[in-house]
Amino acid sequence: MNRKILAYLFKNRLLVGVGIAVSCVTTACFLNGGSTSAASVPDEVDYNYHIRPILSDRCFKCHGPDANKREADLRLDTEEAAYAALKDNAKLHAIVPGKPDESAVWLRIITKDTAEIMPPLESNLKLNEHEIALIEKWIKQGAKYKPHWAFIAPERPKLPNVNNDAWPKNFIDYFTLAKMEENGLKPNEEADKERLLKRAALDITGLPPSLDLQERFLKDESPNAYEKVVDELLSSKHYGEKMAIPWLDAARYADSHGYQDDGLRTMWPWRDWVIHAFNQNYSYSKFLTWQLAGDLIVKRQKGNPANPRIKEALLATGFNRNHKITQEGGVIDEEYRIEYVTDRTNTFGKTFLALTYECAKCHDHKYDPILQKDYYSAFAFFNQVPEKGLVGTIDASFADPPNLKLTTKDVKSILTFVNKTDTADVTVMVMQDLDTLRKTHVLGRGNYDQPTDVVGAQMPKFLLPFDTKKYPDNRLGLAQWMLDAKNPLTARVFVNRVWQEFFGRGIVKTVGDFGMQGELPSHPQLLDWLAVDFRTHDWNIKRLVKQIVMSATYRQSAVITKEHLAKDPENVLLARAPRMRLSAELVRDFVLSTSGLLSPAIGGPSVKPYQPKGLWEVATSGRGSLKSYIQDHGDSLYRRGMYVFIKRTVPPPSMLIFDASNRDQCEVKRSRTNTPLQALVMLNDPVVLESARVLAEKLALEKNSDEDKIKKAFRIVVCRTGKEKELSVLEKYFESEQSVFAKDPKKAAKLLSVGERPQARIANRPMVAALMQSILMMYNLEEAIMK
Repeated sequence: MNRKILAYLFKNRLLVGVGIAVSCVTTACFLNGGSTSAASVPDEVDYNYHIRPILSDRCFKCHGPDANKREADLRLDTEEAAYAALKDNAKLHAIVPGKPDESAVWLRIITKDTAEIMPPLESNLKLNEHEIALIEKWIKQGAKYKPHWAFIAPERPKLPNVNNDAWPKNFIDYFTLAKMEENGLKPNEEADKERLLKRAALDITGLPPSLDLQERFLKDESPNAYEKVVDELLSSKHYGEKMAIPWLDAARYADSHGYQDDGLRTMWPWRDWVIHAFNQNYSYSKFLTWQLAGDLIVKRQKGNPANPRIKEALLATGFNRNHKITQEGGVIDEEYRIEYVTDRTNTFGKTFLALTYECAKCHDHKYDPILQKDYYSAFAFFNQVPEKGLVGTIDASFADPPNLKLTTKDVKSILTFVNKTDTADVTVMVMQDLDTLRKTHVLGRGNYDQPTDVVGAQMPKFLLPFDTKKYPDNRLGLAQWMLDAKNPLTARVFVNRVWQEFFGRGIVKTVGDFGMQGELPSHPQLLDWLAVDFRTHDWNIKRLVKQIVMSATYRQSAVITKEHLAKDPENVLLARAPRMRLSAELVRDFVLSTSGLLSPAIGGPSVKPYQPKGLWEVATSGRGSLKSYIQDHGDSLYRRGMYVFIKRTVPPPSMLIFDASNRDQCEVKRSRTNTPLQALVMLNDPVVLESARVLAEKLALEKNSDEDKIKKAFRIVVCRTGKEKELSVLEKYFESEQSVFAKDPKKAAKLLSVGERPQARIANRPMVAALMQSILMMYNLEEAIMK
């Protein structure tokens, strides 16, 4: 029988496979010990964690959900199709559960005939011994298919048993410790108090701990000293700023419209709302609903003016209008209107579902079960806005409709969190639906001028059926569908992104892709526990953050041992704390805060600090108010990095050098690089130099020794007490520089002239200049801008 099957397959070439390689298989192997030998095959082979990654890499491009690319009319991504009789011979099947020797797929994998082997030789892909053994055992065990892990609603798992049951501080630690023990690793000791405080302060507020906070924490010997500090940081008004930064990336917030003319945009009141929402600890359910459909809540309440929440909910919908908008003449109106709806649809898919919806705009998704029809059914939710592709001109002083006018009265009575400092009204873009439903068409190849079938607002059934009897078929219904307890993605996606902010890597590394081609979760049970716990505790964000930072996993030392590097170089198993450079905005915040220059104001219009001359001028259309860069002065120079003006065509250069988003589109994970340009910024940027100068002047005015000034500067900048050897090097450098400046006072004067903050009147200028140089050296220590 086997020979007959092989002969038939060879003759008719029914199985043709070619694929692309991604990191899923690597992760799957790693989580199972990293071996490629057949001996390491687990007792129970799981489709999601062992088999699907292999099929996805090798087979699904030609035998997956994309009908247009399917070969031999064979699908291997569903059990019904894989078990079914082959099209041309009812006696043959691709997979016969329990019988690999009668499964055509298996026979094509093990054949020695290079013309027939799968994957084909020309694909440059092959299966290793471990993967072949997995497939064989899976078929023997019944070839049981499962829905993709991310498409199954999470359930609260049992806490795993661990050997070192004295180590866990909360449920998080049981899951991480179990994985460490399974892979022969032990967790690090807890970090010392100074480093732990710096880490927590930077993670929760985005700012280094003050000397006062350092002193109080070091002196507090109570068992709950750390928890008290965490609670203090969570109650800080700067917590909302820190939490808002990654959300601004996802929401593609910017201060200009984009495209060539790149005119002025005023959406900062929406940014103020995001900060306010985090500080007030709005539940994620409210946070999500108001941004997706705040206008429909207002409409449902018939605009009752007695409800102070109405304008706030409407303002929150600015999330959907942060996309690029053209203000250039000659464009095709409908083409750009479709672009705006496309952006909203793609952003929704990545931000809230972590799915690559954009891949289904022009054709069925090649890997995930998202049909092109599904894409435009989601598109329909966002296609009802009474907008045009081109509204106004580059010099227009109003926001493109629909919009919301915020008056001084509104800010004083209702929207008190909006930092509006003048009396002029502010108009921001918000959402609104047409009174008459606009038809949504599937667009041939995604082209605006090729409408085909009409579709209604719907979501894919494989996630959760969108029951129009249960949910209204609009964005408010979409939000309700998202928050349904049976939705498999909403809670998982958000807790994973929060986890990434604290550990530098999500439990699912591909935070924007929970689909078939995304990474498998490193700790799937932990992810499900976090998701269920988050949802069942009213979507409480601050509670989630506190759980993470209170865990023993988070509180570990970041020391890297040879064993760590050998067994877990990427720290997937979390047997140590991560070492990461601060993000672009926080580098700026760090130097301004440690120098005392940082303006503590929350929210308000974006600012234009120091920037190299001529950048805007060489990259502008030469029209509009943003054709030239006009620097701000005074306190505006010292605002936090998140308030720096973002012109999409010319983003802030120092921010880009430190991997900030240019906000062209939704981004849920920044790249992380280390380049010589970053060192040049830290050595030469006026913000860093001025911060070093101002801190030096403050310390110079104190009546103590030079050695004490160096010690204090080190504690302020590095956030710990310096070691004797470290301080000795800095003191010698200080003395050497002071000697140089004493011989050349003009050099000292030139150095101290940097920045617009008035200089302190200090007679000993060489000493101040030398201290400034010493502080600049501290800013450039690897440890300074690391957590």
